[in-house]
Amino acid sequence: MVQQSAPRELAGIAPKLVEVTDEVLFKDVWERSELSPRDRSLVTVSVLAALYRSEQLPYHLGVALDNGLSVEELSEALTHLAFYAGWPNAMTAITQLKKIADERSA
Repeated sequence: MVQQSAPRELAGIAPKLVEVTDEVLFKDVWERSELSPRDRSLVTVSVLAALYRSEQLPYHLGVALDNGLSVEELSEALTHLAFYAGWPNAMTAITQLKKIADERSA
């Protein structure tokens, strides 16, 4: 799994949030053996897209690719999601996925 951590620049204003993000979310929840990092990434990307959390989505799309999901799999998940979470949410997520895929292939 890709090592994750909260953005260091937030520690000055929200040190506890950064601490619990690192210690609880990334070192406890993400490390649980019941789901693989790949599966956790698929769930995370889907929820972020469904809830239109477009600020966090690019980072987690990159993590998802690093955790073994392909662009095609992410595209398929986001296409499926369009019918349950809304077309604009899916289109925004696909646009971000394309940008990341293009950057990685350059």
